[in-house]
Amino acid sequence: MCTDTIPVLAYVKIELFFADICYYQRINPKPITDMAKKIAEQLINTLAESGVERIYAVTGDSLNEVNEAVRKNNKIKWIHVRHEETGAYAAAAEAQLTGRPGCCAGSSGPGHVHLINGLYDAQRSGAPVIAIASTIPSGEFGTEYFQETNTIKLFNDCSYYNEVATTPKQFPRMLQSAIQTAITRKGVAVVGLPGDLAKASAVSVDSSVRNYFTQPEVCPSEEDLILLADLLNSHERITLFCGIGCRGAHEEVIALSEKLNAPVAYTFKGKWKCNTKIRTR
Repeated sequence: MCTDTIPVLAYVKIELFFADICYYQRINPKPITDMAKKIAEQLINTLAESGVERIYAVTGDSLNEVNEAVRKNNKIKWIHVRHEETGAYAAAAEAQLTGRPGCCAGSSGPGHVHLINGLYDAQRSGAPVIAIASTIPSGEFGTEYFQETNTIKLFNDCSYYNEVATTPKQFPRMLQSAIQTAITRKGVAVVGLPGDLAKASAVSVDSSVRNYFTQPEVCPSEEDLILLADLLNSHERITLFCGIGCRGAHEEVIALSEKLNAPVAYTFKGKWKCNTKIRTR
């Protein structure tokens, strides 16, 4: 071998060595050591950072890792309920009363099926709720395993976000998307969590896993406001019928009614939304 080619070959071998390392890191992401050791702990830490204070649930085999992660965390409480349906209603009520996201969980099979009624109520009421639907082991999907359900079909009509995680690399991104969807769109987000994934080692991801609390304001166009003002000015006997769209505008509604000398009626949802100041994080 020519002596001039030896340095070139050495350089190529080094490049290939580092290429192998990079490929290995891509398919075997570095485990998280500071934030969490398991996916279940990563779940609880992220929920706590997003303002969740309680998880309403019934303990079940596939939720054991989540239950243990709550025990280790001093920011979230596990509220044991008699029935998962009660837990879903409680999470929805907490979200509507506080403005923070509520959280409930159900174990595989009957456990998460029982969440349906409460989640429908939350979705229709505009309550930000995160539902943790624990499932059978991921290796048993599609085998008609004991208590197997299709959570995508099950929760699709009562949620804005509904996905099942299957890998540690996928989970933190999905959880962030679920929580942000519930906060932004004011509704239900369902995260399917296989029992075997909950005890797997958590990994770091390149994308952000932080959630942002938004308070968007919708304002009519100037043309619509002028049209409405002309409509009010052209009539003498006016009654204001206020719905949930008047949320947070109690003082403005009262001022308008006094100026028009108009009585005020409210829809069922509008009544307490217009008269209650929602506390947000």
